Amino acid sequence: MKKDTPSYLNFNVEKYEWKPDINYRSHPELYRVGKGEQGVLICEPYKSEIGQYWRFKNEEIALESSEKIFELFLNYLKEKDFVGADMSRKYLQMGFTRARRYFNYKGGKKYDASNNYELLERGTGDPEKAKSADVFYKKWKEAEELPDYKKMKKEWKKQYG
Repeated sequence: MKKDTPSYLNFNVEKYEWKPDINYRSHPELYRVGKGEQGVLICEPYKSEIGQYWRFKNEEIALESSEKIFELFLNYLKEKDFVGADMSRKYLQMGFTRARRYFNYKGGKKYDASNNYELLERGTGDPEKAKSADVFYKKWKEAEELPDYKKMKKEWKKQYG
C-alpha cells in the first residue's frame, strides 16, 4: 500500500505551469486554469489584489472575506478579466479547503515532518473552522455556477489550456 505523503515532497518547480516572475495581467495568455487551487499563491498581480482579503479564522471573518473576494470576482467578470475571476474563484476554493484542514487537524498540520511524514490524527482541529469552511464553500460554488464565468472558463480552456 502506497504511503500517503504530502505532494510538495516531490514538487518539480521546473514543470510547474505558474511562474512568480510573470505579470499575468500583462500576459494573460500564459495563465492556465489547472486543477483546483494551482497557482493561487504565485500569479501576480492577482495574488496581491485578492490574497490580502483572504481570512478564515472564524465564521464572521470568513463571511467578510468571502464577500469581498466574491465582489472582486464579479468585478473581474464585468471587466472580462478571466484570470482575475479564476484566481478569485481559487481563493474561495482555498478558503474552503484550508478551513477544512484546520477543522480536521490541530494547527492545520496533516503530516508530522519530524516523523517521516506520518499522517497525524484527524478530528483534532478547531470546530469553528467548519463554519468558516461552509461559508467559503457556498461562495465558491456560487462563483463556479455563474453562467458568465462558466462560459469564459470554457472558452479560456479551449484557447489556452
